[in-house]
Amino acid sequence: MNPVLPSLLVTASVLFGSAVSAATLTAEFVDGQGKPLTDAVLTLQGPSPRAEPAFRADMDQRDQRFAPHVLAVRTGTQIKFPNSDNIRHQVYSFSTPKRFELRLYGGTPSDPVLFDKPGVVVLGCNIHDWMLGYVYVTDDPWFGVSDDKGTLTLDQLPAGHYSATLWHPLAPDMQPVSGGEFDIPASGLRQRFSVAVQPKGDDMPAAPPSSAFGDAFHKAAHE
Repeated sequence: MNPVLPSLLVTASVLFGSAVSAATLTAEFVDGQGKPLTDAVLTLQGPSPRAEPAFRADMDQRDQRFAPHVLAVRTGTQIKFPNSDNIRHQVYSFSTPKRFELRLYGGTPSDPVLFDKPGVVVLGCNIHDWMLGYVYVTDDPWFGVSDDKGTLTLDQLPAGHYSATLWHPLAPDMQPVSGGEFDIPASGLRQRFSVAVQPKGDDMPAAPPSSAFGDAFHKAAHE
């Protein structure tokens, strides 16, 4: 008998078993009034995941807003900050997990920024004070952000027992909270999560009215 054959059979069996046990979690997020909640972060701890390669992500700037408003990444991710506006921005963060500054620029800086510590990183623009963005950096192997309908789908999850963590930029004190524990069967699971949040206006202030001071900064952004 070919000595290689048994090992091939074992490998095929393992791969087949993994495919059969892969499950899908459909998460629905609502606020305290039961309305769909966008930009909610869900992270999961559960069965040991397979090793993943190095991560990269983009945090764009469009229409004088960070896009996406909330970005969730794994610890060790390198993030680029392209500027798709026709004016220049100056991106910075004073947050403990990652302090950095990208001087006034247009286009895409050549070097990405390494986010090597877990935590919440609040982004701002020195030119446009109303611009706020968030990077949620996590050590958890599975994570995502809810869409404009308040939903998030995580595929290819091993069936098993999980514990969830929830976060939202409008949560009290901006602290993550427990999302409870649950089992995800091989057939998948639909789960609803409720997150207490503050009024949305506190998070995304509107652009200020025109002024001589504001116009000076606006001119600097275009030069």
